[in-house]
Amino acid sequence: MNDQHAQSAAASAATVSPAVEADAIAARLGTAEKTWAAAPLGERVALLERFGRLVDEHAAAWVEAACRIKQLPAGSPLEGEEWISGPWAVLTYVPALAETLRRLQQGTDVLAGFHTRTVGTDQLAIDVLPHSIYDRLLLNGYSASVWMQPGVTKDDVRREAGLTQRDPAATRGSALVLGAGNIFSIAPLDVLYQLYAENRVAVLKLNPIAEELEPVLRAVFAPYLELGVVEIITGGVEIGSALAHHPGIAAVHMTGSERTHDAIVWGPAEEASVRKQAGTPLLGKPITSELGGVAPVIIVPGTWTAADIEHQAQHVATMRLHNSGFNCIAGQVVVLSSDWEQKDEFLAALRRALASAPHRPAWYPGCETRVAGARGLHASAEAVGGTPERTLITGLDLSDADETAFTEEYFGPVLGVAELPGRGESFLRAAVDAANERLHGTLGANLIVDPATMKGLGDVVEQQIARLRYGTIGVNVWTGLGYLTAHATWGAFPGHPLEDVQSGRGVVHNALLLDRTERTVVRGPFRTAPRGLLHGELTISPKPPWFVDNRTAGTTGRLLTGFAASPSVTALPGIFVSALRG
Repeated sequence: MNDQHAQSAAASAATVSPAVEADAIAARLGTAEKTWAAAPLGERVALLERFGRLVDEHAAAWVEAACRIKQLPAGSPLEGEEWISGPWAVLTYVPALAETLRRLQQGTDVLAGFHTRTVGTDQLAIDVLPHSIYDRLLLNGYSASVWMQPGVTKDDVRREAGLTQRDPAATRGSALVLGAGNIFSIAPLDVLYQLYAENRVAVLKLNPIAEELEPVLRAVFAPYLELGVVEIITGGVEIGSALAHHPGIAAVHMTGSERTHDAIVWGPAEEASVRKQAGTPLLGKPITSELGGVAPVIIVPGTWTAADIEHQAQHVATMRLHNSGFNCIAGQVVVLSSDWEQKDEFLAALRRALASAPHRPAWYPGCETRVAGARGLHASAEAVGGTPERTLITGLDLSDADETAFTEEYFGPVLGVAELPGRGESFLRAAVDAANERLHGTLGANLIVDPATMKGLGDVVEQQIARLRYGTIGVNVWTGLGYLTAHATWGAFPGHPLEDVQSGRGVVHNALLLDRTERTVVRGPFRTAPRGLLHGELTISPKPPWFVDNRTAGTTGRLLTGFAASPSVTALPGIFVSALRG
Protein backbone atom coordinates (compact mmCIF):
# COMPACT_ATOMS: atom_id res chain seq x y z
CA MET A 1 0.00 0.00 0.00
CA ASN A 2 1.45 3.42 -0.88
CA ASP A 3 1.42 6.50 1.36
CA GLN A 4 -1.50 8.08 -0.51
CA HIS A 5 -3.54 4.95 0.13
CA ALA A 6 -2.52 5.04 3.79
CA GLN A 7 -3.68 8.65 4.16
CA SER A 8 -6.94 7.84 2.40
CA ALA A 9 -7.48 4.88 4.70
CA ALA A 10 -6.78 7.02 7.74
CA ALA A 11 -9.15 9.73 6.55
CA SER A 12 -11.96 7.24 6.06
CA ALA A 13 -11.35 5.41 9.35
CA ALA A 14 -13.83 7.60 11.19
CA THR A 15 -16.65 6.31 8.99
CA VAL A 16 -16.09 2.63 9.83
CA SER A 17 -16.19 0.73 13.08
CA PRO A 18 -12.92 -0.07 14.90
CA ALA A 19 -13.46 -3.78 14.20
CA VAL A 20 -13.83 -3.21 10.45
CA GLU A 21 -10.83 -0.87 10.41
CA ALA A 22 -8.75 -3.43 12.31
CA ASP A 23 -9.76 -6.14 9.81
CA ALA A 24 -8.60 -3.99 6.92
CA ILE A 25 -5.30 -3.06 8.56
CA ALA A 26 -4.54 -6.66 9.53
CA ALA A 27 -5.30 -7.82 5.97
CA ARG A 28 -3.02 -5.21 4.42
CA LEU A 29 -0.22 -6.07 6.85
CA GLY A 30 -0.66 -9.75 6.02
CA THR A 31 0.10 -8.94 2.41
CA ALA A 32 2.90 -6.57 3.37
CA GLU A 33 4.61 -9.30 5.39
CA LYS A 34 5.31 -11.14 2.15
CA THR A 35 6.91 -7.98 0.76
CA TRP A 36 9.12 -7.67 3.85
CA ALA A 37 10.08 -11.34 3.68
CA ALA A 38 11.23 -10.83 0.10
CA ALA A 39 13.41 -7.83 0.99
CA PRO A 40 17.07 -8.87 1.34
CA LEU A 41 19.39 -7.21 3.83
CA GLY A 42 20.81 -4.84 1.23
CA GLU A 43 17.35 -3.46 0.47
CA ARG A 44 16.56 -3.19 4.19
CA VAL A 45 19.73 -1.16 4.74
CA ALA A 46 18.82 1.13 1.83
CA LEU A 47 15.35 1.69 3.31
CA LEU A 48 16.85 2.50 6.69
CA GLU A 49 19.33 4.98 5.26
CA ARG A 50 16.63 6.68 3.18
CA PHE A 51 14.57 6.92 6.38
CA GLY A 52 17.56 8.60 8.09
CA ARG A 53 17.93 11.16 5.32
CA LEU A 54 14.23 12.00 5.66
CA VAL A 55 14.56 12.42 9.43
CA ASP A 56 17.33 14.93 8.77
CA GLU A 57 15.23 16.72 6.14
CA HIS A 58 12.23 17.01 8.46
CA ALA A 59 14.08 17.47 11.78
CA ALA A 60 13.22 21.15 12.14
CA ALA A 61 9.53 20.49 11.45
CA TRP A 62 9.66 17.62 13.98
CA VAL A 63 11.05 19.90 16.69
CA GLU A 64 8.63 22.72 15.86
CA ALA A 65 5.67 20.34 16.22
CA ALA A 66 7.05 18.91 19.44
CA CYS A 67 7.48 22.39 20.91
CA ARG A 68 3.90 23.29 19.99
CA ILE A 69 2.62 20.16 21.72
CA LYS A 70 4.67 20.96 24.82
CA GLN A 71 3.92 24.69 24.64
CA LEU A 72 7.60 25.69 24.59
CA PRO A 73 8.32 29.20 23.30
CA ALA A 74 10.32 29.48 20.09
CA GLY A 75 14.00 30.01 20.76
CA SER A 76 13.86 28.62 24.30
CA PRO A 77 16.91 26.60 25.41
CA LEU A 78 14.36 23.90 26.28
CA GLU A 79 14.10 23.24 22.54
CA GLY A 80 17.29 21.29 23.10
CA GLU A 81 15.31 18.57 24.84
CA GLU A 82 13.24 18.09 21.70
CA TRP A 83 16.25 18.04 19.36
CA ILE A 84 18.16 15.55 21.50
CA SER A 85 15.31 13.26 22.55
CA GLY A 86 13.72 13.53 19.11
CA PRO A 87 15.55 13.51 15.77
CA TRP A 88 19.06 13.28 17.30
CA ALA A 89 18.19 10.03 19.10
CA VAL A 90 16.87 8.56 15.85
CA LEU A 91 19.73 9.82 13.68
CA THR A 92 22.37 8.27 15.94
CA TYR A 93 20.48 4.96 15.90
CA VAL A 94 20.13 4.64 12.12
CA PRO A 95 23.85 4.29 11.23
CA ALA A 96 24.47 2.04 14.22
CA LEU A 97 21.75 -0.38 13.13
CA ALA A 98 22.80 -0.11 9.48
CA GLU A 99 26.36 -1.10 10.45
CA THR A 100 25.06 -4.27 12.12
CA LEU A 101 22.93 -5.15 9.10
CA ARG A 102 25.84 -4.65 6.70
CA ARG A 103 28.02 -6.94 8.78
CA LEU A 104 25.32 -9.60 8.70
CA GLN A 105 25.01 -9.16 4.94
CA GLN A 106 28.77 -9.53 4.51
CA GLY A 107 29.05 -12.40 6.98
CA THR A 108 31.53 -10.53 9.20
CA ASP A 109 31.69 -10.32 12.99
CA VAL A 110 28.95 -8.09 14.39
CA LEU A 111 31.09 -7.45 17.48
CA ALA A 112 34.22 -6.38 15.57
CA GLY A 113 35.57 -3.21 17.20
CA PHE A 114 33.63 -3.70 20.44
CA HIS A 115 35.64 -4.58 23.54
CA THR A 116 34.33 -7.35 25.80
CA ARG A 117 35.20 -7.97 29.45
CA THR A 118 34.06 -9.79 32.57
CA VAL A 119 31.92 -7.96 35.14
CA GLY A 120 29.81 -8.78 38.16
CA THR A 121 29.69 -12.46 39.00
CA ASP A 122 31.52 -13.67 35.92
CA GLN A 123 29.17 -11.99 33.43
CA LEU A 124 30.13 -10.86 29.94
CA ALA A 125 29.91 -7.14 29.19
CA ILE A 126 30.25 -5.43 25.82
CA ASP A 127 31.56 -1.86 25.83
CA VAL A 128 29.36 0.04 23.35
CA LEU A 129 30.25 3.68 24.11
CA PRO A 130 32.49 5.24 22.99
CA HIS A 131 32.49 3.40 19.66
CA SER A 132 33.79 5.98 17.18
CA ILE A 133 36.30 8.81 17.34
CA TYR A 134 33.38 11.21 17.28
CA ASP A 135 31.93 9.54 20.39
CA ARG A 136 35.27 10.09 22.11
CA LEU A 137 35.16 13.77 21.23
CA LEU A 138 31.48 14.63 21.68
CA LEU A 139 30.85 12.44 24.73
CA ASN A 140 34.32 12.54 26.20
CA GLY A 141 34.39 10.93 29.62
CA TYR A 142 31.12 9.04 29.11
CA SER A 143 30.83 5.30 28.54
CA ALA A 144 28.24 2.55 28.27
CA SER A 145 28.38 -1.23 28.46
CA VAL A 146 25.76 -3.89 27.84
CA TRP A 147 25.83 -6.75 30.34
CA MET A 148 24.71 -10.14 29.12
CA GLN A 149 22.67 -12.50 31.26
CA PRO A 150 24.66 -14.87 33.48
CA GLY A 151 26.07 -17.83 31.58
CA VAL A 152 26.10 -16.16 28.15
CA THR A 153 29.52 -16.55 26.56
CA LYS A 154 31.32 -14.54 23.91
CA ASP A 155 30.74 -17.39 21.46
CA ASP A 156 27.01 -17.31 22.28
CA VAL A 157 26.88 -13.58 21.59
CA ARG A 158 28.66 -13.89 18.25
CA ARG A 159 26.42 -16.78 17.23
CA GLU A 160 23.18 -15.01 18.21
CA ALA A 161 23.92 -11.35 17.38
CA GLY A 162 21.68 -10.14 14.60
CA LEU A 163 18.56 -11.83 15.98
CA THR A 164 15.97 -12.33 13.23
CA GLN A 165 18.06 -10.60 10.59
CA ARG A 166 20.23 -13.71 10.36
CA ASP A 167 17.32 -15.11 8.33
CA PRO A 168 15.40 -12.08 7.05
CA ALA A 169 13.00 -14.17 4.96
CA ALA A 170 11.62 -15.79 8.12
CA THR A 171 9.24 -13.00 9.07
CA ARG A 172 7.12 -13.21 12.21
CA GLY A 173 3.79 -11.62 11.34
CA SER A 174 2.70 -8.11 12.20
CA ALA A 175 2.92 -6.03 15.35
CA LEU A 176 0.87 -3.26 16.88
CA VAL A 177 3.06 -0.50 18.32
CA LEU A 178 1.27 1.72 20.83
CA GLY A 179 3.29 4.92 20.72
CA ALA A 180 4.31 7.04 23.68
CA GLY A 181 3.00 10.57 24.17
CA ASN A 182 5.92 12.09 26.08
CA ILE A 183 9.22 11.54 24.21
CA PHE A 184 8.76 11.66 20.46
CA SER A 185 11.64 9.43 19.35
CA ILE A 186 10.15 6.49 21.25
CA ALA A 187 7.50 5.55 18.69
CA PRO A 188 9.73 5.62 15.57
CA LEU A 189 12.51 3.74 17.35
CA ASP A 190 10.00 1.14 18.53
CA VAL A 191 8.73 0.66 14.98
CA LEU A 192 12.27 0.19 13.69
CA TYR A 193 12.87 -2.40 16.39
CA GLN A 194 9.81 -4.35 15.32
CA LEU A 195 10.94 -4.26 11.69
CA TYR A 196 14.56 -5.20 12.24
CA ALA A 197 14.91 -7.00 15.58
CA GLU A 198 11.54 -8.79 15.58
CA ASN A 199 11.24 -9.04 11.77
CA ARG A 200 7.60 -7.97 11.86
CA VAL A 201 5.70 -5.45 9.79
CA ALA A 202 4.03 -2.90 12.02
CA VAL A 203 1.11 -0.57 12.54
CA LEU A 204 1.94 2.41 14.73
CA LYS A 205 -0.97 3.85 16.67
CA LEU A 206 -0.02 7.32 17.79
CA ASN A 207 -0.79 8.50 21.29
CA PRO A 208 -3.47 11.21 20.93
CA ILE A 209 -1.05 13.71 22.51
CA ALA A 210 1.39 13.15 19.63
CA GLU A 211 -1.07 13.34 16.75
CA GLU A 212 0.28 16.71 15.61
CA LEU A 213 3.46 14.84 14.67
CA GLU A 214 1.61 12.55 12.26
CA PRO A 215 2.57 14.50 9.10
CA VAL A 216 6.25 14.47 10.10
CA LEU A 217 6.21 10.77 10.90
CA ARG A 218 4.47 9.99 7.61
CA ALA A 219 7.14 11.98 5.81
CA VAL A 220 10.08 10.21 7.46
CA PHE A 221 8.53 6.73 7.25
CA ALA A 222 7.68 7.22 3.56
CA PRO A 223 9.99 4.41 2.35
CA TYR A 224 8.24 1.91 4.59
CA LEU A 225 4.76 3.31 4.00
CA GLU A 226 5.26 3.00 0.25
CA LEU A 227 6.08 -0.69 0.69
CA GLY A 228 3.13 -1.12 3.00
CA VAL A 229 5.29 -2.66 5.75
CA VAL A 230 4.44 0.19 8.14
CA GLU A 231 1.11 1.88 8.73
CA ILE A 232 0.47 4.90 10.94
CA ILE A 233 -2.94 5.52 12.46
CA THR A 234 -4.57 7.81 14.98
CA GLY A 235 -7.62 7.28 17.12
CA GLY A 236 -8.75 6.30 20.57
CA VAL A 237 -8.78 3.28 22.82
CA GLU A 238 -11.30 1.47 20.61
CA ILE A 239 -9.07 1.01 17.56
CA GLY A 240 -6.08 0.24 19.74
CA SER A 241 -7.98 -2.50 21.54
CA ALA A 242 -9.43 -3.90 18.31
CA LEU A 243 -5.96 -4.24 16.82
CA ALA A 244 -4.36 -5.58 20.01
CA HIS A 245 -6.86 -8.43 20.17
CA HIS A 246 -7.16 -9.01 16.41
CA PRO A 247 -6.13 -12.55 15.36
CA GLY A 248 -4.25 -11.10 12.40
CA ILE A 249 -1.89 -9.15 14.66
CA ALA A 250 0.89 -11.39 15.98
CA ALA A 251 2.32 -9.22 18.78
CA VAL A 252 1.98 -5.96 20.67
CA HIS A 253 4.60 -3.52 21.88
CA MET A 254 3.66 -0.58 24.06
CA THR A 255 5.20 2.30 25.98
CA GLY A 256 3.00 3.70 28.70
CA SER A 257 1.70 2.91 32.16
CA GLU A 258 1.42 -0.40 33.97
CA ARG A 259 -2.30 0.31 34.30
CA THR A 260 -2.74 0.52 30.52
CA HIS A 261 -0.67 -2.62 30.03
CA ASP A 262 -2.82 -4.59 32.46
CA ALA A 263 -6.03 -3.36 30.85
CA ILE A 264 -4.80 -4.73 27.51
CA VAL A 265 -3.43 -8.00 28.88
CA TRP A 266 -5.93 -8.81 31.63
CA GLY A 267 -9.02 -6.71 30.89
CA PRO A 268 -10.98 -4.26 33.08
CA ALA A 269 -10.11 -4.07 36.79
CA GLU A 270 -12.52 -6.67 38.22
CA GLU A 271 -12.01 -9.05 35.32
CA ALA A 272 -8.25 -8.53 35.52
CA SER A 273 -8.13 -9.61 39.16
CA VAL A 274 -9.94 -12.85 38.39
CA ARG A 275 -7.84 -13.53 35.31
CA LYS A 276 -4.58 -12.89 37.16
CA GLN A 277 -5.53 -15.35 39.87
CA ALA A 278 -6.44 -17.95 37.26
CA GLY A 279 -3.43 -17.20 35.07
CA THR A 280 -5.63 -16.68 32.01
CA PRO A 281 -4.73 -13.39 30.28
CA LEU A 282 -7.25 -11.81 27.94
CA LEU A 283 -4.47 -11.09 25.42
CA GLY A 284 -3.42 -14.32 23.79
CA LYS A 285 -0.24 -13.15 22.06
CA PRO A 286 3.23 -11.86 22.99
CA ILE A 287 3.48 -8.35 24.38
CA THR A 288 6.64 -6.40 25.13
CA SER A 289 6.55 -3.15 27.03
CA GLU A 290 8.37 -0.23 28.63
CA LEU A 291 6.32 1.05 31.55
CA GLY A 292 8.43 3.32 33.74
CA GLY A 293 8.61 3.03 37.51
CA VAL A 294 9.99 4.70 40.62
CA ALA A 295 13.63 5.48 39.82
CA PRO A 296 16.11 5.90 42.69
CA VAL A 297 18.95 8.42 42.89
CA ILE A 298 21.45 7.01 45.39
CA ILE A 299 23.95 9.60 46.64
CA VAL A 300 26.99 8.07 48.34
CA PRO A 301 28.26 10.42 51.08
CA GLY A 302 31.65 11.99 50.50
CA THR A 303 33.51 15.24 50.91
CA TRP A 304 32.27 17.60 48.21
CA THR A 305 33.19 21.17 47.35
CA ALA A 306 30.53 23.86 47.20
CA ALA A 307 30.73 23.69 43.40
CA ASP A 308 30.26 19.90 43.53
CA ILE A 309 27.12 20.35 45.61
CA GLU A 310 25.64 22.92 43.23
CA HIS A 311 26.47 20.85 40.14
CA GLN A 312 25.04 17.61 41.52
CA ALA A 313 21.92 19.42 42.76
CA GLN A 314 21.38 20.64 39.19
CA HIS A 315 22.06 17.08 38.01
CA VAL A 316 19.39 15.60 40.29
CA ALA A 317 16.96 18.41 39.40
CA THR A 318 17.50 17.50 35.72
CA MET A 319 16.72 13.85 36.44
CA ARG A 320 13.34 14.98 37.79
CA LEU A 321 12.48 18.02 35.67
CA HIS A 322 13.65 17.09 32.18
CA ASN A 323 10.50 17.20 30.03
CA SER A 324 8.68 18.65 33.07
CA GLY A 325 9.09 15.31 34.82
CA PHE A 326 7.00 13.49 32.21
CA ASN A 327 9.61 10.78 31.70
CA CYS A 328 9.40 7.11 32.53
CA ILE A 329 13.04 7.31 33.64
CA ALA A 330 12.73 10.46 35.76
CA GLY A 331 14.45 10.25 39.14
CA GLN A 332 11.76 10.04 41.84
CA VAL A 333 13.36 9.09 45.17
CA VAL A 334 16.71 10.49 46.30
CA VAL A 335 18.37 8.20 48.85
CA LEU A 336 20.76 10.09 51.17
CA SER A 337 22.82 9.14 54.18
CA SER A 338 21.43 10.62 57.40
CA ASP A 339 25.05 10.69 58.61
CA TRP A 340 26.37 12.76 55.71
CA GLU A 341 27.66 16.03 57.11
CA GLN A 342 26.78 17.88 53.90
CA LYS A 343 23.24 16.51 53.61
CA ASP A 344 21.50 19.74 54.61
CA GLU A 345 23.74 21.80 52.34
CA PHE A 346 22.90 19.49 49.44
CA LEU A 347 19.16 19.64 50.13
CA ALA A 348 19.28 23.43 50.21
CA ALA A 349 21.04 23.43 46.84
CA LEU A 350 18.51 20.94 45.50
CA ARG A 351 15.63 23.22 46.52
CA ARG A 352 17.31 26.09 44.67
CA ALA A 353 17.92 23.99 41.58
CA LEU A 354 14.33 22.79 41.44
CA ALA A 355 12.94 26.30 41.92
CA SER A 356 15.25 28.04 39.45
CA ALA A 357 14.92 25.57 36.57
CA PRO A 358 13.22 27.14 33.53
CA HIS A 359 9.48 27.61 33.85
CA ARG A 360 7.33 25.55 31.51
CA PRO A 361 3.68 24.54 31.19
CA ALA A 362 2.29 21.38 32.76
CA TRP A 363 1.47 20.15 29.28
CA TYR A 364 0.92 16.44 29.94
CA PRO A 365 -2.66 15.61 30.98
CA GLY A 366 -3.30 14.92 34.65
CA CYS A 367 -0.18 16.64 36.00
CA GLU A 368 -1.98 18.90 38.46
CA THR A 369 -4.02 15.98 39.80
CA ARG A 370 -0.95 13.81 40.34
CA VAL A 371 0.97 16.61 42.05
CA ALA A 372 -1.98 17.49 44.28
CA GLY A 373 -2.42 13.83 45.18
CA ALA A 374 1.23 13.49 46.19
CA ARG A 375 1.05 16.64 48.32
CA GLY A 376 -2.17 15.59 49.96
CA LEU A 377 -0.60 12.36 51.22
CA HIS A 378 2.54 13.96 52.64
CA ALA A 379 2.58 16.58 55.37
CA SER A 380 6.27 17.21 54.64
CA ALA A 381 5.63 18.18 51.01
CA GLU A 382 7.21 21.53 50.11
CA ALA A 383 6.21 23.73 47.20
CA VAL A 384 9.68 24.95 46.27
CA GLY A 385 8.61 27.22 43.39
CA GLY A 386 8.80 27.16 39.63
CA THR A 387 6.20 26.40 36.99
CA PRO A 388 4.62 23.95 37.14
CA GLU A 389 4.97 24.12 40.90
CA ARG A 390 7.80 21.79 41.89
CA THR A 391 7.34 19.68 45.02
CA LEU A 392 9.99 18.21 47.31
CA ILE A 393 8.91 15.56 49.83
CA THR A 394 11.49 14.94 52.55
CA GLY A 395 11.41 12.45 55.41
CA LEU A 396 10.19 9.44 53.41
CA ASP A 397 10.55 6.24 55.44
CA LEU A 398 11.92 3.28 53.49
CA SER A 399 10.57 0.90 56.14
CA ASP A 400 6.99 2.14 55.63
CA ALA A 401 5.19 -0.57 53.65
CA ASP A 402 2.33 1.83 52.84
CA GLU A 403 4.42 4.69 51.43
CA THR A 404 2.92 5.53 48.02
CA ALA A 405 5.99 7.46 46.84
CA PHE A 406 7.72 4.10 46.53
CA THR A 407 4.97 2.43 44.51
CA GLU A 408 3.33 5.16 42.38
CA GLU A 409 5.13 6.80 39.49
CA TYR A 410 4.34 10.50 39.86
CA PHE A 411 5.06 11.41 36.21
CA GLY A 412 5.43 15.07 37.07
CA PRO A 413 7.56 17.54 39.04
CA VAL A 414 7.53 15.73 42.40
CA LEU A 415 10.76 14.51 44.01
CA GLY A 416 11.02 12.49 47.21
CA VAL A 417 13.90 12.16 49.64
CA ALA A 418 14.56 9.21 51.94
CA GLU A 419 17.43 8.72 54.35
CA LEU A 420 19.37 5.72 55.59
CA PRO A 421 22.11 5.65 58.25
CA GLY A 422 25.72 4.84 57.53
CA ARG A 423 28.61 5.71 55.30
CA GLY A 424 30.68 3.92 52.72
CA GLU A 425 29.91 0.27 52.10
CA SER A 426 27.25 -0.06 54.80
CA PHE A 427 25.24 2.83 53.37
CA LEU A 428 25.64 1.77 49.75
CA ARG A 429 24.63 -1.82 50.45
CA ALA A 430 21.55 -0.67 52.39
CA ALA A 431 20.61 1.78 49.62
CA VAL A 432 20.87 -0.92 46.96
CA ASP A 433 18.75 -3.25 49.11
CA ALA A 434 16.11 -0.50 49.43
CA ALA A 435 16.13 0.22 45.70
CA ASN A 436 15.75 -3.46 44.87
CA GLU A 437 13.15 -4.33 47.47
CA ARG A 438 11.14 -1.18 48.20
CA LEU A 439 10.85 0.78 44.96
CA HIS A 440 8.41 -0.31 42.27
CA GLY A 441 9.86 -0.97 38.84
CA THR A 442 13.28 -1.75 37.42
CA LEU A 443 13.73 0.55 34.43
CA GLY A 444 16.59 2.66 35.76
CA ALA A 445 18.63 3.53 38.83
CA ASN A 446 21.08 6.40 39.35
CA LEU A 447 24.20 6.38 41.52
CA ILE A 448 26.25 9.48 42.35
CA VAL A 449 29.66 8.98 43.97
CA ASP A 450 32.67 11.29 43.95
CA PRO A 451 36.02 9.94 42.68
CA ALA A 452 37.78 10.02 46.07
CA THR A 453 35.00 8.06 47.75
CA MET A 454 34.85 5.61 44.84
CA LYS A 455 38.59 5.04 45.06
CA GLY A 456 38.38 4.52 48.81
CA LEU A 457 35.61 1.92 48.40
CA GLY A 458 37.67 -0.13 45.95
CA ASP A 459 35.66 -2.99 44.44
CA VAL A 460 32.61 -2.24 46.58
CA VAL A 461 31.01 0.16 44.08
CA GLU A 462 31.26 -2.37 41.24
CA GLN A 463 29.91 -5.11 43.49
CA GLN A 464 26.88 -3.00 44.39
CA ILE A 465 26.27 -1.99 40.77
CA ALA A 466 26.11 -5.71 40.00
CA ARG A 467 23.54 -6.17 42.78
CA LEU A 468 21.19 -3.48 41.45
CA ARG A 469 18.33 -5.14 39.56
CA TYR A 470 17.65 -2.43 36.98
CA GLY A 471 17.62 -2.37 33.20
CA THR A 472 19.81 0.74 33.04
CA ILE A 473 22.15 1.98 35.75
CA GLY A 474 23.71 5.42 35.57
CA VAL A 475 26.90 6.11 37.51
CA ASN A 476 27.46 9.86 37.78
CA VAL A 477 25.22 10.35 34.77
CA TRP A 478 21.45 10.28 34.39
CA THR A 479 20.15 6.99 33.03
CA GLY A 480 18.59 8.98 30.20
CA LEU A 481 21.99 8.66 28.49
CA GLY A 482 21.28 4.95 28.22
CA TYR A 483 18.13 5.74 26.24
CA LEU A 484 20.19 7.94 23.90
CA THR A 485 22.96 5.36 23.34
CA ALA A 486 22.15 3.53 20.11
CA HIS A 487 24.06 0.34 20.84
CA ALA A 488 22.71 0.09 24.38
CA THR A 489 19.62 -1.83 25.40
CA TRP A 490 16.60 -0.05 26.84
CA GLY A 491 14.03 -1.78 28.99
CA ALA A 492 13.31 -3.25 32.39
CA PHE A 493 15.52 -5.72 34.20
CA PRO A 494 14.51 -9.15 32.85
CA GLY A 495 12.20 -11.46 34.74
CA HIS A 496 8.93 -9.63 35.40
CA PRO A 497 5.92 -11.95 34.94
CA LEU A 498 2.86 -10.66 33.11
CA GLU A 499 0.83 -10.55 36.33
CA ASP A 500 3.42 -8.27 38.01
CA VAL A 501 4.91 -6.55 35.00
CA GLN A 502 6.21 -3.42 36.82
CA SER A 503 8.55 -1.69 34.29
CA GLY A 504 7.77 -4.10 31.47
CA ARG A 505 9.27 -6.95 29.48
CA GLY A 506 11.78 -7.02 26.64
CA VAL A 507 14.17 -4.38 25.31
CA VAL A 508 14.38 -1.94 22.41
CA HIS A 509 17.15 0.05 20.65
CA ASN A 510 19.96 -2.56 20.96
CA ALA A 511 21.55 -1.70 17.59
CA LEU A 512 23.86 -4.73 17.80
CA LEU A 513 20.71 -6.89 17.88
CA LEU A 514 21.98 -8.88 20.88
CA ASP A 515 20.05 -11.71 22.48
CA ARG A 516 19.82 -12.48 26.21
CA THR A 517 20.90 -9.09 27.52
CA GLU A 518 20.46 -8.13 31.16
CA ARG A 519 21.23 -4.44 31.60
CA THR A 520 23.10 -1.39 30.38
CA VAL A 521 25.50 0.52 32.64
CA VAL A 522 26.32 4.11 31.66
CA ARG A 523 28.98 6.21 33.35
CA GLY A 524 29.95 9.85 33.32
CA PRO A 525 32.30 12.30 35.02
CA PHE A 526 31.45 13.47 38.54
CA ARG A 527 32.75 16.89 37.54
CA THR A 528 32.48 18.27 34.01
CA ALA A 529 35.06 20.44 32.22
CA PRO A 530 36.78 22.66 32.91
CA ARG A 531 36.38 22.06 36.66
CA GLY A 532 36.89 18.30 36.34
CA LEU A 533 40.33 18.78 34.81
CA LEU A 534 41.40 20.75 37.87
CA HIS A 535 40.47 17.76 40.03
CA GLY A 536 42.17 15.14 37.89
CA GLU A 537 39.12 13.91 35.92
CA LEU A 538 40.21 13.43 32.33
CA THR A 539 37.21 14.79 30.43
CA ILE A 540 36.78 17.73 28.10
CA SER A 541 32.98 17.51 28.22
CA PRO A 542 31.23 20.57 29.68
CA LYS A 543 27.79 20.63 31.28
CA PRO A 544 25.64 18.19 29.26
CA PRO A 545 23.06 19.69 26.91
CA TRP A 546 20.31 17.66 28.59
CA PHE A 547 20.73 19.60 31.87
CA VAL A 548 17.58 21.67 32.34
CA ASP A 549 19.59 24.80 33.17
CA ASN A 550 21.86 24.55 30.10
CA ARG A 551 21.64 27.98 28.45
CA THR A 552 22.62 26.86 24.94
CA ALA A 553 20.86 23.50 24.82
CA GLY A 554 18.66 24.52 21.90
CA THR A 555 21.60 25.47 19.69
CA THR A 556 23.76 22.56 20.81
CA GLY A 557 20.92 20.09 20.25
CA ARG A 558 20.31 21.41 16.73
CA LEU A 559 24.02 21.26 15.88
CA LEU A 560 24.37 17.73 17.27
CA THR A 561 21.39 16.62 15.19
CA GLY A 562 22.91 18.04 12.03
CA PHE A 563 26.21 16.37 12.87
CA ALA A 564 24.52 13.00 13.42
CA ALA A 565 23.02 13.25 9.93
CA SER A 566 26.29 14.32 8.26
CA PRO A 567 29.36 13.84 10.49
CA SER A 568 32.14 16.26 9.62
CA VAL A 569 35.28 17.41 11.39
CA THR A 570 34.50 20.97 10.30
CA ALA A 571 31.26 20.91 12.30
CA LEU A 572 32.98 20.08 15.59
CA PRO A 573 34.24 23.57 16.54
CA GLY A 574 30.74 25.04 16.40
CA ILE A 575 29.39 22.25 18.59
CA PHE A 576 32.19 22.67 21.12
CA VAL A 577 31.75 26.46 21.32
CA SER A 578 27.99 26.14 21.85
CA ALA A 579 28.42 23.37 24.44
CA LEU A 580 31.02 25.34 26.41
CA ARG A 581 28.69 28.36 26.58
CA GLY A 582 25.94 26.21 28.13
